[in-house]
Amino acid sequence: MAESTINSTDPNVLPVSSPFYIGSSDNPSSVLVTNIFNGVGFTACRRSMTIALSAKNKLGFVDGSIPQPAPNSSSYSNWYRANSMVISWLLNSLHKNIADIVLFLQTASAIWKELNQRYEQSSGVVIYQIQQQLYSITQGSHDFSTYYTKLMKIWDELRVVQDLPACSCGTATAIQKFLDDQRLIQLLMGLNDSYKIIRGQIVMMKPLPSLSTAYALIVQEEHQREVHSSFFPSY
Repeated sequence: MAESTINSTDPNVLPVSSPFYIGSSDNPSSVLVTNIFNGVGFTACRRSMTIALSAKNKLGFVDGSIPQPAPNSSSYSNWYRANSMVISWLLNSLHKNIADIVLFLQTASAIWKELNQRYEQSSGVVIYQIQQQLYSITQGSHDFSTYYTKLMKIWDELRVVQDLPACSCGTATAIQKFLDDQRLIQLLMGLNDSYKIIRGQIVMMKPLPSLSTAYALIVQEEHQREVHSSFFPSY
């Protein structure tokens, strides 16, 4: 049986690498983000949208690197189709009240620009809000893995906002170690008192372990408790 192939010599067929290409799995009802943007947490939402659009090779439609061609251009119809698809994805990722504000903008880049102008805060404000979350978060009723995941999400958001320059020098290594130690202390401070023994053991280590090592130690402690409780149940 002959395999179906794309005729690359056909000028009407777009290559998969083209930003104008629309795959069979792409449809206007798709949603770019897990949580619909309702006006709060724009930095995280923008990050999620950017990743999704990059994966679909459509980021250029919002960042302006793919300009609108002239209406009489041979590429206009392909651009218009792809731009309309990206607009649909953006609108589907917004709360209805926000989507209504940008509904009649003609290009994905215009919508993106409007969202950034309305909801982007100064980095100082965002860092302040993120640090507030970090200082107030505790394990509470969550298991350790859930608590750790919540912290990781906040740390990742802070890392994006701070946007520290990449460097392989010794000073950068020392700064990264300092930041990692800070995160480790934040993690340990928010743990429930039932972890005070393992918390004390980790704090006494010289040098302080990495987050991944601390995570493994705490999870191991949890597993030992589960084994102990299965052999010696409390009545």
